[in-house]
Amino acid sequence: MQFIKKTSSRTNILGLIFKLTLVLVVILGIVFLLNKIDFPAPKKEIEKIIPNENFKIVK
Repeated sequence: MQFIKKTSSRTNILGLIFKLTLVLVVILGIVFLLNKIDFPAPKKEIEKIIPNENFKIVK
């Protein structure tokens, strides 16, 4: 009895290309949807005064 190994590289390549294209479309869709969301900008300017005593001189 002989074992015959059936290999078909064409279907493997097409399947890989299809999967990569599907992943790319999903990632681009997520980026597009995140771009559509309007995140509000802060209305007031944030300013924090840091006292000089917190700074340490490192030599």
